[in-house]
Amino acid sequence: MSTQSTPDLGDAGSTDHPSRSDGFVRGVSGLIGGPLGDHAVALDRPAGRERRFWTAARIVLALVCLTLALHWVQKSPCQDGAWQNNVQYTRFCYTDVLALYYAEGLNEGKVPYRDHPVEYPVLTGYFMGALGLPVHALGRDDPGINQGMWFYNLNALVLGALAVATVAVILALRRRRPWDAALFALAPALLLTATVNWDLLAIGLAAFGLLAWARRRPLLAGALLGLAGAAKLWPLFLLGPLLVLALRANRLRAALSAVAAAVVALVLVNLPAAVPYRENWDRFFELNSSRPIDWGTLWYIGRYLDGKVGNDPGQLGPFEWLNANIPTLNLLSYALFGLACLGVAALALLAPRRPRLAQLAFLVVAAFLIFSKVWSQQFVLWLLPLAVLARPRWGAFLAWQAAEVCYFAAFYGELLGASTGRPVFPEGVFVLAATLRLVTVAVLCGLIVRDVLHPERDAVRATYADDPDGGVLDGAPDAPWWERWRRRSALPAESVPTESLPATG
Repeated sequence: MSTQSTPDLGDAGSTDHPSRSDGFVRGVSGLIGGPLGDHAVALDRPAGRERRFWTAARIVLALVCLTLALHWVQKSPCQDGAWQNNVQYTRFCYTDVLALYYAEGLNEGKVPYRDHPVEYPVLTGYFMGALGLPVHALGRDDPGINQGMWFYNLNALVLGALAVATVAVILALRRRRPWDAALFALAPALLLTATVNWDLLAIGLAAFGLLAWARRRPLLAGALLGLAGAAKLWPLFLLGPLLVLALRANRLRAALSAVAAAVVALVLVNLPAAVPYRENWDRFFELNSSRPIDWGTLWYIGRYLDGKVGNDPGQLGPFEWLNANIPTLNLLSYALFGLACLGVAALALLAPRRPRLAQLAFLVVAAFLIFSKVWSQQFVLWLLPLAVLARPRWGAFLAWQAAEVCYFAAFYGELLGASTGRPVFPEGVFVLAATLRLVTVAVLCGLIVRDVLHPERDAVRATYADDPDGGVLDGAPDAPWWERWRRRSALPAESVPTESLPATG
């Protein structure tokens, strides 16, 4: 009988130590004495022995709290709302959270959607109102308080708690690889962009959705992903990989249950705003359909090159033409994303071993960002937990984060130049930074595809037998129809006897 295949697992089932298993960390560890020794006392020693308070999980949780505290300090120059002399750009502390407290009328007590159109999906609008309206009421009773500062700090507290919860979810999903969560906890992107917008709301809900799926609770998983999609659209894309993997594993019932629960949750949370306040609710869709090419995207890079390469004076280049024909730009962007999703689905079906859920999830969300006409600075947060779960390798991860830091600095220089009318640096510098960001994300995609095609390279499967995030997919054999199709198509596949598969834990 053919089963879901597995590479040489080595020490699968034991706790991973990055100084031994990760080439980058092993090299860096040489600066402090080398990798963890065979007789060293590990922080995550097995149960039954004396345990120290500072376990790996507690250290990682402390690290994410430190990162969020430093983020709060980094944003502190902007917290009073008195943004004089472009301090929000020169100190890199701009945040939509504070700016939109006033722009969305929350400081006047306006209820989102009822009294004012909101440019975000409904759960984000509800979240803004749930925190903003009490602050306004407090300010009405005590005119001496700075409402904007109170609103920002309340948001920072809740969003920070969601970031800590996301790390806790990663730790729960990677009990044998607790140091993987340090990638998220110490990420420079988290330090710089945690409260630029409300993205951590969707990230936290999506993380709990993935945990529910891993715990084999598809209805709860779908409901949480639906709620996450009601805060930001991207978590809904995770349902696609679920369906494709379930199709290959003959577990469609669970996946369809999750999709149904997501749809129900999404509809129920939208109805209170969509029915009575349709025009204000529709602002999100109207804005996204009418927006031109935004800074830092693939299309923006193309526009810059239009002016440098092979166009006659006075003639629009192809990307400039797309910027002037937004419906065509939208169609092309959606088509390229759709083709990328088809490619991910094909990868899931053709790979010699069924890919892990996190691998496909990262590829789908990354494809959306690569081909989108909008790629805001904080969208990097969407990929952070997925990157940790999909490919917990420090070298490529830190290279990507370095590119994100460069883009962050270049972006604020661009904002300052646009605000003052005096360019901070040539436009090509910003385009180069945007290109580096795009290239590093594409390289991560390529490395994940390589891991899928050569599962013996997969760091997670060196520790776990199959897919610790997979839920009903974890350890399941491929569907009989897939096995028949593979034999007819002569596709390669690894195969091991069922009894040789180690426990997945």
